[in-house]
Amino acid sequence: MEQFVAVAVAHFLALLIPGVDFFLIARTAMASGWRAATGACLGIATANGLFIVAAFSGLSLISHPTVLAVIQLAGGAFLVSIGIAFIRSKARFDPDQAPQAAQATWVRNVGLGIASGLLNPKNALFYVSLAAALAGAEPVTLIAYGGWMFTIVLGWDVFVAIALGSTRALTRLACIAHRLTTAAGAFLVLFGLGMVATASVQLLS
Repeated sequence: MEQFVAVAVAHFLALLIPGVDFFLIARTAMASGWRAATGACLGIATANGLFIVAAFSGLSLISHPTVLAVIQLAGGAFLVSIGIAFIRSKARFDPDQAPQAAQATWVRNVGLGIASGLLNPKNALFYVSLAAALAGAEPVTLIAYGGWMFTIVLGWDVFVAIALGSTRALTRLACIAHRLTTAAGAFLVLFGLGMVATASVQLLS
């Protein structure tokens, strides 16, 4: 029980630290509403789930320096492109958009969330480190931990989406929503450039 509490607290504290996933959800929620943002939430949780399964199964390829650098490079380039698209976007939330368009946006956001989660090496390294700390745990215990973490990631991300993308929140943030979404895009660009720079140094060294 003590081990579960320690794992749960460590995992949740990591979620509380704003990062790429947070800003992606925040921008999506403010630009398209919380329902559309749940697509990104599901994609991010899915990517986390894949890392959890890989780490708890003993697949630590991500820990290889060259592989990690390549993922960082690809992830950085992805974040820069997404961030620039966010900054240049003039999209405004339209609650009356057609169902077909809303569904297409949701599906697209699922893919965006998966790509963002998989191309962020910090997610993978966190779960690899956690798996090392849980070495020797029974398979049933690892399955329980994995299921719990997937659920918490999805639940927290949906909470953030609703908090920032509900009609009430969007009404209150209307006057600064564009600046906030632009700031989110700028963060992604800066974070992506940092990843590209770090990966380039590692590959060239």
